Order: sequence, then C-alpha cells, then structure tokens
Amino acid sequence: MSGRTVSVNMSTSHHFSKQPAASILLMEGIGVRGDAHAGVTVQHLSRVRADPSQPNLRQVHLIQAELFDDLAQEGFQVGPGELGENITTRDIDLLTLPVGALLRIGPQAVVEVTGLRNPCLQIDRFRTGLLKAVLPRNDAGDVMRRAGIMGVVVRGGEVTPDDDVHVDLPPGPHRPLDRV
Repeated sequence: MSGRTVSVNMSTSHHFSKQPAASILLMEGIGVRGDAHAGVTVQHLSRVRADPSQPNLRQVHLIQAELFDDLAQEGFQVGPGELGENITTRDIDLLTLPVGALLRIGPQAVVEVTGLRNPCLQIDRFRTGLLKAVLPRNDAGDVMRRAGIMGVVVRGGEVTPDDDVHVDLPPGPHRPLDRV
C-alpha cells in the first residue's frame, strides 16, 4: 500500500490549526521539530493536566485528504492543516491501518502508527457541527473516528509535500486502531 503526502504542517503554539510548510523535520522519539506537540512525554494540554509523565504517543498527526473531500460533500470546507494534522496524505486509507504499522515517508522518515485521534470540542469551535461529522455512528450505533491517526517517529528525516508514503504492516494478528 502506498500513497503520497499532500501537505506538511506545523505550529509552534497550541493552536487548533497548523500552518502549511515547505517541509518539516521529523525527529526520532520526539515528533516534528518546532511543533508544540513534539516531545518524549505527552504535550497535548489535556493530557499534560492528567499526567505529564505519560509517553507521547501523539508525536505526529496524520489525516487522509479524502476526509476533506467527504466533508466538502457534507458542506464543510476544510483544508490541509486546519484540523491540526502535521501530515496530510492521499491514496492511503489511514483509518484501516493496524497498530504498529510503519509509514515510510520520503527518503528517510518512518512513523509508527499508535492509534486514532480522538477529536474534542475545539473542532466545533473551528466549524460548528464538524465534531459530529468526524465522529459519526455506524448502523450498530458505534462511534467511527475519522479525524486521523497518531504516531511516533522511529526514524527521523525531512518530509515535504508530494513525498511518497509506503506502508509496512506489522506481523499478524493485527490489532485495530483505538483512540490514543
């Protein structure tokens, strides 16, 4: 399975959206250099308040651009970086990857998938009604998280728009993604 990056994004402060960049540097065990969420321990403010010593399983946030296409059909105009992701991809169904899948991005970087992003109410402050759109329920009534995946950097490297992304699946049995 392979695809490509559409956009790379970062923010030095804890704002909801991230700004597109010409490139980002992934740092092993840390995340995106200069991004507010980079660090060995958790950096998301709600997680820091709960326990600042937790490992940072959310160093890199990825969203597939196909989500933006779907949201546009539902009346929401959303672009790369606006939902806070560091890397926007195309042609990879990120949400179906198992825990431990490796994303080889560009010539060097490797991100290990840790779980699903669990969006919060900030998303409705960005666009009213968007939280419900990215957290719909299936026919059985179960919540489907569509707001991207999280990962940790296992090998650093520069990532730019239009870089190739290749997926290496871990040995089975595969564990489905859950929120992190």
